[in-house]
Amino acid sequence: MHHKKIAIYPGTFDPITLGHIDIIERASKLFDEVIVTIAINLTKEPLFDNEERMDMIQQAIKNFPNVQVAAFDGLVVDFAHKNKATVIIRGLRAISDFEYEFQMALMNRHLDDSITTVFLMPHEAFTYLNSTIIKNVASFGGDIKKFVTEYVENKLLDKLNLKDR
Repeated sequence: MHHKKIAIYPGTFDPITLGHIDIIERASKLFDEVIVTIAINLTKEPLFDNEERMDMIQQAIKNFPNVQVAAFDGLVVDFAHKNKATVIIRGLRAISDFEYEFQMALMNRHLDDSITTVFLMPHEAFTYLNSTIIKNVASFGGDIKKFVTEYVENKLLDKLNLKDR
């Protein structure tokens, strides 16, 4: 009997970028089910609240039938257990990501060695992309069309207009 291979893709997704979507698409082809999981991260103060981030992810994944979104608070490995996931997906953009990701993967393995971390590389067009850079560019009126969906772009501009202008 084939056990469903379930993977989780945890992150802050504040907001979701085309780089994230690229990783989600790659993961959706490798696993039976992918759960994009919003980390409710107490140390980072997100621009968008959980509902807004969930909504933007929902919009972004509507063409991937085997992908869903959820929020979690606590350890990724505990969330993985509850959802019968055996894989944690992480996107690796650049060398600068590697050390942090490596430490996290080792800690997660230490916490639960039945869960494997799988690193996926986004398309090279997205290697330097992260949500913080995009928020900065947008806040100075720069064009972010190449980096996020139109839906996210509009949400971001709304949010920044309400905040700054």
